[in-house]
Amino acid sequence: MLFGLIGRKRNTDAVEALYARILAASRAPFLYTDFAVPDTLEGRFDSLTLHAILLMRRLRTLPSPADSVSQDLVDILFREVDRSLREIGIGDISVPKKMKIFAKTFYGRAQLFDNALNAADDSALQEVLARNVGRDAQNLAAFTQHVRQVDAKVANCSLDDILSEAALLPDSPITTPYTGQESVGSTTTL
Repeated sequence: MLFGLIGRKRNTDAVEALYARILAASRAPFLYTDFAVPDTLEGRFDSLTLHAILLMRRLRTLPSPADSVSQDLVDILFREVDRSLREIGIGDISVPKKMKIFAKTFYGRAQLFDNALNAADDSALQEVLARNVGRDAQNLAAFTQHVRQVDAKVANCSLDDILSEAALLPDSPITTPYTGQESVGSTTTL
């Protein structure tokens, strides 16, 4: 039992660091300048959700303990949203209602992004990005290519890659056309 708790603590620390990397990636300046994701509370939330979903898509396909890493990531994300709501002045009585809305929105978006990323054409992904990553997002064709490239890169990562401190998500736009042939050894660095 003690070894399970020690392992869980080590896992939680690694997932806390992963969350911090996802948060930093979701706030990369190019998202707001190149793709016009609104630099608002809602736009930052939308960007964070997108980046978390991209990582969780990969975690779902990996063997255990990736499932617990994914659950820990969701727990941390929800904890931080709860904390943020309280920091901006949402009252204790309203937070649970807001969290239910957040959970419904998050899991709904996860399903929409899954379907759109699994679709062969880009129109579905462009539509989902337009609706769910800020209504004012621009350059949707380039943004779509960027998201597809990030998804392809993350799809080649092992759990060790995901939990390492190495760069995982881009700090600049990836807008080369997605061919579905990308590999770990390609020249674009994440």
